[in-house]
Amino acid sequence: MTTLLLRLAGPMQSWGVTGKFSTRSTGREPSKSGVLGLVAAALGRGREEPLTDLTALRYGVRIDQEGTFLRDYHTAHNPENTKLAYLTERHYLADAVFLVGLEGDPVLLTAIEQALRHPFYPLFLGRRSCPPAGRLSLGLREGTLEEALDREEWQAAEWYRRRMPAEVDLETVCDADGRGDGGLVWDNPVSFSPDRRVHAPRSTARNLRGKRMVNPSGRKPGPAVTEHDAIAQLRGA
Repeated sequence: MTTLLLRLAGPMQSWGVTGKFSTRSTGREPSKSGVLGLVAAALGRGREEPLTDLTALRYGVRIDQEGTFLRDYHTAHNPENTKLAYLTERHYLADAVFLVGLEGDPVLLTAIEQALRHPFYPLFLGRRSCPPAGRLSLGLREGTLEEALDREEWQAAEWYRRRMPAEVDLETVCDADGRGDGGLVWDNPVSFSPDRRVHAPRSTARNLRGKRMVNPSGRKPGPAVTEHDAIAQLRGA
């Protein structure tokens, strides 16, 4: 098995699955639809082109640095009537870092890895206002999706590591082929066509303790806190 690893990091990300119209939500981790859209843009594929080879790839995410939820609340004008305005809410993740894996055909993964280094279209993390920061592709790894996510070093920023404990459990979410306990997510793209945007469900397996990392920069445990009994002190006086 071959797995391609991506590092998704940036000032802001937004991975909507259910948000529509005036409210655009974001999930806690990148959606499969959003990542495959990024891959398709790197490959130079049009919105009308088939996606079956991309959706056949097994998909997984490791949450290396949890982001902070932000809400952008503003008004927008109706282009057909400038006197009318409507309210919109758009949700983002700030300062998040994710390790994403794609497992499948090594020939296709090699082409994707090269395209991510030299993308045909501009790339963004869910929305056009969210460009990626730093190196995007970490390269190909031999092994299954779960093995690649488990072996890769922690991608979190140093300032984030200093805020965390000496040991950290990193959550993972992976495709489960109908056997997962993470529920169904409607983010497997069938078509990116503006006239017929369609998504199918996929089964996921969510592991809250997917990978334990030793964190030398983390907070050291403080002294044990003992209960203070003021009455006992008075009795002993």
